[in-house]
Amino acid sequence: MERRVVGVETEFGLAHQGRGRRGLPPDEAARYLFRPVVDWGRSSNVFIPNGSRLYLDVGSHPEYATAECDDLLDLIASDRAGELIMHDLALRAEEAMAADGLPGSVYLLKNNIDSQGNSYGSHENYLIPRTTHFRRLSTVLLPFLVTRQIIAGAGRIVPATEDQEAHFAFSQRADHMWEGISSATTRSRPIINTRDEPHADAAVHRRLHVIVGDSSMSETTQLLRFGSTDLVLRMIESGAPLGDHELENPISAIRHISHDVTGRARVRTREGRQVTAVEIQQNLFDRARSFVARHGAHHDRVEEVLELWGRAVEAVASGDHSLIDREIDWAIKRRLIDEVAGRAGLGLGDARLDQIDFAYHDIHPDRGLFHLLVRRGRAVRLLDEARLRRAITDPPATTRAAVRGRFLSAARAHGAGHTVDWVHHKLVDRPLEAVMVKDPFAAEDPRVDTLLGRLRGELRELDDAEREAQPGPLALSERYVATSPVPPPEPPLI
Repeated sequence: MERRVVGVETEFGLAHQGRGRRGLPPDEAARYLFRPVVDWGRSSNVFIPNGSRLYLDVGSHPEYATAECDDLLDLIASDRAGELIMHDLALRAEEAMAADGLPGSVYLLKNNIDSQGNSYGSHENYLIPRTTHFRRLSTVLLPFLVTRQIIAGAGRIVPATEDQEAHFAFSQRADHMWEGISSATTRSRPIINTRDEPHADAAVHRRLHVIVGDSSMSETTQLLRFGSTDLVLRMIESGAPLGDHELENPISAIRHISHDVTGRARVRTREGRQVTAVEIQQNLFDRARSFVARHGAHHDRVEEVLELWGRAVEAVASGDHSLIDREIDWAIKRRLIDEVAGRAGLGLGDARLDQIDFAYHDIHPDRGLFHLLVRRGRAVRLLDEARLRRAITDPPATTRAAVRGRFLSAARAHGAGHTVDWVHHKLVDRPLEAVMVKDPFAAEDPRVDTLLGRLRGELRELDDAEREAQPGPLALSERYVATSPVPPPEPPLI
């Protein structure tokens, strides 16, 4: 597969801190947060003009799913656009709460665990050929995903228990995985989800749903997280020999690896060998580098991904985390925590360090610690502000998201009732003309253009007839009030 569609779904932690009184519980805060969304789209589950999906998930978690992307920077930009949209909603929620006599601050955290130990996810979706043998896929991919945390984890302070002292770990999600492979998503939390929902032609494509990833604040962590996984999938699909790293117990292994940031934790393979995460990642990295040397780079960021992958493995193997402490989330965060702890003489169990851990993931551009580190040159960025701002309103130009974006924008501009999902495009007053776009790579679809062309033509005819029948222009909202009232002015970031 020369081009691969990739997407990421991010659940955000939500909290409200009141002034002079207790904050609102998450379900009430979520209602305020999504009030502009419901006003805009008549639902708390909407697709927006940049091709992405914005919705409230189980447990009142705000969630944003990127549009389909076949370019790594488009994917990172689309995901970051979700942060900016969520931040805009948080500011509006604060204003609405204050107007109702509930002043305070809304916090949105792009992390994976709250102070009570509840976990929420960052799920990756990779389009793979239907012909890919799932047994080979899982045999190779599971060890990669179990150990990927050492190169792309978000890092966290693990609180002290009766059995262990507070310590730093690679991953936020590792302790909340319960199965290697399963069709469930919430009950058992598998590393790989097997539910077969391709959102495409099922005879050709399959959607690989990966649940294990930590949410990434760093754009360079995202580049490595998605780019290395794509390379491993490409090697699996080609049939390249990748060695045998199948683990005896993936769930025990992912926890054991996470809690030893020296990288020396050994886990057992099905063959009975004892291996480290560094050894597995080093082997797959070496094979990926050789694979690219033989077959060539399939996109213009491959060399950058490989260079960062090799450096991240070396940083863990050598213990020299300065090699990646401006690019990989866990290392950026650990450096910050170590510096604060050292200056103030704090142990890792101190609540002030927990606060820093959470504040690192605050998406507020002025308040969040990650954004502060970026401004101080302590964290690297890949995207400029102009590209991020475009991603808020513009879908990726080379995938089906472009079709969805044009359909949504045109339907809304004409006040026409409509429904869309990942595949379907429908005007509510003409359901028999609904268009299914099953090719995720289709950036154009004449059937959608024809449908919208008819809509524009009919509206012009209505305009002419109504101008003759009565003086003055007739608003679209009056014409379509029975089927789809034109919503109030759009929120700036939706």
